[in-house]
Amino acid sequence: MVRVLRGCLGLLAICFVAVTCQAQGSDELKRAEKQAEQGNMDAQFRLGAMYDQGLGVAQNYTEALKWYRKAAEQGNAVAQINLGMMYEKSRGVEQNYAEALKWYRKAADQGNAMAQANIGVMYANGRGVEQNYAEAAKWFRKAAEQGNANAQVCLGWMYDTGQGVERNDAEAAKWYRQAADQGNADARHNLEAMFAKGRAVAQTRKSAEAKSAEAKGAASVNEYRSKAERGDEYAQDFLGYAYAGGLGIAQNDAEAAKWFRRAAEQGNADAQYNLGRMYAQGRGVARNDAEAVQWYRKAAKQGNGSAKNSLEAMKKLTAPAGRQRLDSLDFAALQRAAEQGDAVAQFNLGSRYANGRGIGQNLAEAGKWYRQAAQQGVAGAQYSLGVMYKKGLGVEQNDAEALKWYRKAAEQGVADAQYTLGMMYEHGRGGDRDDPNMVHRDYAEAVKWYTKAAEQGHADAQVSLGWMYRKGDGVTQNDAEAEKWFRKAAAQGNANARDILNRPKGQDGELDKNGLGMKLLAEAGERIYREQGRVNQDDAEAMKRYRQAAEQGDADAQYNLGLMYAEGRGAMNIVKAVQWIRKAAQQGDAKAQYTLGEMYATGEGVNRDDAEAVKWYRKAAQQGNEEARNALKVMGK
Repeated sequence: MVRVLRGCLGLLAICFVAVTCQAQGSDELKRAEKQAEQGNMDAQFRLGAMYDQGLGVAQNYTEALKWYRKAAEQGNAVAQINLGMMYEKSRGVEQNYAEALKWYRKAADQGNAMAQANIGVMYANGRGVEQNYAEAAKWFRKAAEQGNANAQVCLGWMYDTGQGVERNDAEAAKWYRQAADQGNADARHNLEAMFAKGRAVAQTRKSAEAKSAEAKGAASVNEYRSKAERGDEYAQDFLGYAYAGGLGIAQNDAEAAKWFRRAAEQGNADAQYNLGRMYAQGRGVARNDAEAVQWYRKAAKQGNGSAKNSLEAMKKLTAPAGRQRLDSLDFAALQRAAEQGDAVAQFNLGSRYANGRGIGQNLAEAGKWYRQAAQQGVAGAQYSLGVMYKKGLGVEQNDAEALKWYRKAAEQGVADAQYTLGMMYEHGRGGDRDDPNMVHRDYAEAVKWYTKAAEQGHADAQVSLGWMYRKGDGVTQNDAEAEKWFRKAAAQGNANARDILNRPKGQDGELDKNGLGMKLLAEAGERIYREQGRVNQDDAEAMKRYRQAAEQGDADAQYNLGLMYAEGRGAMNIVKAVQWIRKAAQQGDAKAQYTLGEMYATGEGVNRDDAEAVKWYRKAAQQGNEEARNALKVMGK
């Protein structure tokens, strides 16, 4: 149950003027027609609105278009907005984004905030113009500064995600808060999502309760628990999310369902939809389709689009023809929701195409939908997109793009992304050393990301963090801390951690009767490389030390020696890279097994062979390697 950002970019337009006129009688209609025919701008607009909304006259978009145009041509800003909307929505006229934008601009030039906000959406979505987030942000700001809540949400979203502006949590929270203070539910939702990650000031309203301290995960949850217990439906819904996703608190589906129910019973549409999902999936409650339908229906009546699509799928599932596979039944509804901008649907659709679940596997389509969801802030989609760029699956291989999306997912708390980012910093991967956008070796950053993943229970990250403490890389050397993390990983069944804990001391970097142990020898090579700089002589010395340990059978040294050959550090030899990585993999080293799988998947140094790739991925995955598990998922295995 992903708490995604919402309220921007998924919509064709975020605002338009649908003027509500009182129902008019025939005398009023005649009077308006007479005045309009005489060129009265206000009467022309009023007549357009009557035909547009069917107020006192049969709804007629063609007539509405006619009268809106007459008023718009005389400079009526509201008529200009509505005329633009008719072109954008194809109401009474063929859809024409360029024409829609033209009329929005006329109103915006008069300072109309709604028109400015709509122009922002056009630029953000690339409708009628080339997509340009910076230009979108400019127009959102114009409208937001005039108090337009929808524009404030969108501007907050851009600061939240770093689209078109430099990412800035304080600015994101500021604009979300201004919209939330006007009662905007999307802003409140997004602000609460920031609180859950400790990224925003913990308050949605301008009141004496406002706090200046930055909310930190558990503290935020405790604050919302207090409000939830006092009956605040929004806090109850937030607490449900926190329990469902383990945000600042131990994950607990039963507690999630409890709080969703409390908010749902107060009429909160989001909570009603979420409670329906809990029943549909059997999370925290016994699976019950009838209950799921009941709650979806309540949410759908309030306009919740996700609930409408889920309700449609559930109706098909309970049809007299009998229960059929959900994968095939709800695909159309999922597709519609994705096309309408639902970020969760986009992510799910991408996953289906990636795994070939319910439809033929299509990695290009998977990448397309992952990207749309990722751009709306869905962390899982960001990580999946990073994997696809790293492996060149469905997209052209691109380390810079992989790094970009891994980082976005890592910053949202995805443990796999944090672990991957840690590895990239530890090994200095990601591109040319002179490129400031790439990851260069930085042990302190590696420790930072390994720690974040390890604290979430990521076994491979726990092992890597243990080694950082054991070697004193990026952190003060501490054998006790290293052993702590090794034991945590071993308790999860991680074979590498068990092997490390079971090794004789002489094989784990301690002095033995033969002098330096194999591990110390390998580490000495690594330190020479790190401390002296990227110079060929030092590369050669590091390679020499690794080779000595590798030839004595040390799997870590074999793996690292293989990496040096693969990366051209000391000497470029892809054949030897495969040879040494294979030796380590055959000894059961999970990292080497995963890397060997990668080589077979991409044809690097070996003939491309998906069957061999799957074989080595599976060996690594059986030892708890998360990257291998994800690679298998992407391959549909």
